[in-house]
Amino acid sequence: MRKNTALNTKTIVRLALVAAAYAVLTLLIQPLSYGAVQFRFSEALVLLAFYRKDYSVSLILGCLIANLFSPFGLYDIIFGTLATAAAVIPMYYAKNIFIAALFPVITNGFLVGYELSLVGEPFWFSAGTVALGELVVVFILGIALFKLVLEKNRFLMRNLIASTRTDKPKSQI
Repeated sequence: MRKNTALNTKTIVRLALVAAAYAVLTLLIQPLSYGAVQFRFSEALVLLAFYRKDYSVSLILGCLIANLFSPFGLYDIIFGTLATAAAVIPMYYAKNIFIAALFPVITNGFLVGYELSLVGEPFWFSAGTVALGELVVVFILGIALFKLVLEKNRFLMRNLIASTRTDKPKSQI
């Protein structure tokens, strides 16, 4: 797919499915998805933004939808969604997936940690535990999923993910 191609039906469906997958995965494990100690397994999907820039929109929308159901209400809708936006927008420009995976660890740690401090949780505890959850889900599980499963299958990378990075040399991925 060329960079300047207008959105087509296939692209819109792909983006909608990613947003829906993020929201549904978050809500399926709702007790673990919110709070000072959280393991939001849907966060592994944020690595899609490394492979294709327009997945950023899907992930931000999916996070917003999931945060509409958060026990922290407006705080999570604003700060949680902002944390995802701050993480996924620069991911596509990262040189490798390991650097890209650090963005959600840092942004969620600080922004969601701050959000939780607004509802009475200690900031540093919340920032640390949210960052740790992101580290486990995105950096360990997410990278393993993408490097060991998806990148090994050219069909999945081209057709399912529609990666715009498949033409770049492996050293940049």
